[in-house]
Amino acid sequence: MDTFSYIGQPAESGAAMQFPTVTARTWELPNGLGIIVQEDHSAPVASVQVWVETGSIHEDRHLGAGISHMLEHMLFKGTEKRGASEFAQSIQDVGGYINAYTSFDRTVYWIDIPAKGVKIALDLLSDAVMNSTLPEEEYAKEQEVIRREFAMGNDDPDRVSFTTLFDTAFCSHPYRHPIIGHLDVFNGITRDELMAYYKARYVPNNMFFVVVGDVDAVSVHAQLSEIFAAHPRCSLPPVFIPPEAPQLGRRDRNIEFPTELTRLHLAWHVPAASHPDIPALDVAAVVLGGGRSSRLYKRLREELALVHSADSWCYAPGQVGLFGVDALLDPDKRQEVECEVVRLIGELRDGGVTERELAKARKMSLSQQLQSVTTMRGRASDLGSNWLLTRNLDFSRDYLESIQRVTAADIRRVLTTYITDRRLTSVSLNPQGALARIQAPPATIKAGEIQRFELSNGLRLLVREDPRLPLVSMNAVFKAGLLVETAETSGISRLFSKVVLKGTRRRTAEQIADEIEELGGAVGSESGNNSISVSARVMRPDLRAGLEILSDILQHATMPAKAVTREQEAQLASIKAEDEDMTAIARRLLRENIFGPHPYALRSSGTPESVASLTSEDLIAYRDRYLVASNGVFAVFGDVRAGEVRDLAEEIFATLPVGEPALKEVPRPPKLTSSREAEQIKEKEQAILMVGFPGIDLFHPDSAALELIDEACSDLGSRLFLRIREEMGLAYFVGSSMMSGLAAGMFAFYLGTAPEKLAQVKAALAEEIEKLASGGLTAGEVARAREKSIGQQDIRNQSNQAFAFQAALNELYGLGHSYHLVQREQIRAITMEDIRRVAREYFHQPSVTVVVRPTAKP
Repeated sequence: MDTFSYIGQPAESGAAMQFPTVTARTWELPNGLGIIVQEDHSAPVASVQVWVETGSIHEDRHLGAGISHMLEHMLFKGTEKRGASEFAQSIQDVGGYINAYTSFDRTVYWIDIPAKGVKIALDLLSDAVMNSTLPEEEYAKEQEVIRREFAMGNDDPDRVSFTTLFDTAFCSHPYRHPIIGHLDVFNGITRDELMAYYKARYVPNNMFFVVVGDVDAVSVHAQLSEIFAAHPRCSLPPVFIPPEAPQLGRRDRNIEFPTELTRLHLAWHVPAASHPDIPALDVAAVVLGGGRSSRLYKRLREELALVHSADSWCYAPGQVGLFGVDALLDPDKRQEVECEVVRLIGELRDGGVTERELAKARKMSLSQQLQSVTTMRGRASDLGSNWLLTRNLDFSRDYLESIQRVTAADIRRVLTTYITDRRLTSVSLNPQGALARIQAPPATIKAGEIQRFELSNGLRLLVREDPRLPLVSMNAVFKAGLLVETAETSGISRLFSKVVLKGTRRRTAEQIADEIEELGGAVGSESGNNSISVSARVMRPDLRAGLEILSDILQHATMPAKAVTREQEAQLASIKAEDEDMTAIARRLLRENIFGPHPYALRSSGTPESVASLTSEDLIAYRDRYLVASNGVFAVFGDVRAGEVRDLAEEIFATLPVGEPALKEVPRPPKLTSSREAEQIKEKEQAILMVGFPGIDLFHPDSAALELIDEACSDLGSRLFLRIREEMGLAYFVGSSMMSGLAAGMFAFYLGTAPEKLAQVKAALAEEIEKLASGGLTAGEVARAREKSIGQQDIRNQSNQAFAFQAALNELYGLGHSYHLVQREQIRAITMEDIRRVAREYFHQPSVTVVVRPTAKP
C-alpha cells in the first residue's frame, strides 16, 4: 500500500505529515485504454472502477437531454453474453456490490468486491461498457423510472435550490443544465439516438480502469489486455463546450417552493482545479465556513442566531468552478444573512487570516483527504479523479503540499480577485408567500484483532491496532436513545447529542471546535433507537489531546441554556423538513401503527411540543444518568498501541462516574392482533407504499435468516426490483428494511411510485410478499444474499470509524465485540428450510400497510 511520510522529525514529536505517495502501476494499451492498478493487501477486498470520460457537458446536440445519465441506467440491461439481471446477481454471488454515477465530466461504474471476485468484476464491467445492446423494451421501462427520478427531484427542496443556483450562475457553460437533463428534452430522446451516443463516446481511448485492493497488478493488466484486444481505437469527434463568459454584474434569483425554511446560496466564479489560485480559495473556504470553529458558524449561528446551519465551499472541477456559501434559515432573515456573509468575507479579506486559522485549515484539509482514502473505493476514486482532471496520480499529494504553502497574503489576494460584488450570484428557495411578505506500500501492514479491557471504574475499552494510516477513531457509546424516551421527553436524545458538544466546565463550544479542528480532527455525536454516542477523530500524534477533549465532553458538558435554545430551533426546523419528506412520513406512520405506545413509535427528532419543553436541567440529568462507566463502552481503533491506549484511558477517564446500567428491563412492543391500513395525504408528485410486519430483537435466533431475506429483497438483483421496477415499470425504488434492537423491531417492504399506479403496485407487492411467505427464497437468492452480507461486512469494516462504532455497540448490547465473526458463521449456517420456516412465520402474521400520496387529480 501507499507509504505515509513525515517532513522533518519523527511522528512522535508532532512532525508535519504528508499525503501518501502513489505507488500504482499504469499502462496504456495500443487502443488507448488506460489501466491504473494499486495493490493493497491490507484487506481481502478490492474496488474495480471504469471511468468513461463523458458526462452531461459532452452531450453536444443532445445537450440538456440527460443522455449520459440515461445511458448509465441502461448499460447493465443486457449484452450478447448476459441478460439484464445477470450483472447484479453475478456480483452478489461473490459478495460484491455494483453501482454507478454520472457527473458533468464523467460516468463511473464501480464494483466493491471481495478479492476473489476481481476477475468477474473486470469481465462484467468490460462487457457492459463495450457490448451493451440497450434493448428497446428496457429503454421504455427505464424512461419511466427516470421520470420518477425527475418527480423525486422536483419534490426535494435542496435539489431544486442547487439546480437553480447552477442555472443562474452559468449562462453559457453546460454546467447550467442538470445532469439528469430537462424533462421535455429527455422525453424527445430515442433509443437509436442513445445507441449512437454510446457507440461514439464509449470507446477504449475515452475510458480507463482503476483497480485498488488485494489484487495482482500484472494479472489485471493481462486480463484487460486480452479482453480489449478485440476493440480497436476509434475516432473520437471533438465536442464543443461553450466557455463561460466573465460575469460583469451581480445576479439575483429568488423563487418560492412548498417548504418551511429558506435555502440561501451565494456563489462567485473561480478557475478550474488545476489553477494555482485554487489552494488559497480552498483554505479561505475552510477558514470562512469549515466546522464549528469557523467564522460563519460562530457569527451567524452562535452569536447572532440568524441561521440554522451555514457552511462554505470551493467547487473546482475540470473547468470553471464556484466558491460558495450555503445557509438554512427562517425566511425573514434572508437579506440580513446575506449582508452578514458579505461583511464576514470583507473582514477576512481586509483584516487577514490568523496563523492559527491557517494551521487549522491546513490540518483539516489533510485530515479530510486522508479520511477519503480509508477504503479501497475511496483510494480508487481519488486516483480516478486525479487522472481524469490532471493525468497526475499524485495530484492530491501535490495539491495538499500547495495547501501547506498558502499564506495570509495569498488569501487576501484571491478574495480580492474573485470574491467581488460584480461576480456574486445570489439564489434563494423560499416558502410560498415569503417573497411577498419580505418585499413588503513496500510491505503490507495488517490491522490487529480487537482487544478488550475493563477500566477500574467498569468502563469497557476496545482497542484495535491498525497502522495502515496515521488516523485514530474513538467512539464512546451508552445505552439510551429512543428506548428511554416518553411522549413528554420525545426528542431529548437527539437534542442531547447536539448540545453535549456546546461547552464544558473547562472549554466553551468555540474552544472545543478550535482545539479539535486545529488537530485536523473532528468530534461528533448521535442518538439512535437504543443508544447515544460521542465520537472523535484525530491523527496519530494527537491521541492524548483527542482523548482529553472527548473525556471532557462526556464528563463535564454544561448544556448552556443559550445553546439549548439554538439547538431546539434547529431541531424544530428538522421536524419541519421531515414533514416534507414522503418516505420519512410513511416510515413514521408505519412505526406508529406497529409499535403503538412503545418508545419505538416515537419520532427521534421529537414533537414541537416535547422539544420546546426541554431544558438545560433535563439534559444535565440525562447526562448524569446515562453517560456513566457501567452503562458504556469506549472503542479506540487506528494507528495506536493497545497498552498505551489502556494506560491513557485509565488516567483520563478515571473520574467518569460508575453509575448504573440502563435498560435492565426493556419494554416490549404490543402484539399486533390484526392487519390494518393507514393513509396520509401530502401534496407532492409521488406516492410511497410501505408494508410492515412485527419483527425481532437483536438476540433472536431467527436474526440471521431474516437478515438474509432482507438482503435478498433489497438489492438491484432482488425479486422485488426485477418484477416491480424492471418488468412492470411500476416503481422508481423498491426494497425492504429490517429494524431490530434491544426490543423487537419490524420488517418492512417499501416502494415509491406514481400516484395513479398505486392500486396496481399495491397488488403486485402483496403478491410478491405472499410468494415469499409461502415459498421462501430460491437457492440462488440465498447464496447471493449470503455472499453479499459477508462481503459487505468486509467492505464496511475497512473504515475504522464504522468498525469501531459497530464493535462498541455489539459489546454494549451484550452480543460481544467480536459478534461480527459470530454473525458471519450464523449466516453461513442458515439452510433453505430455515429461510422457508422464518418467511412462513413472519410474513403470514398481521401487518400494517401505509400509503402517503397526493389527492387524486381531477
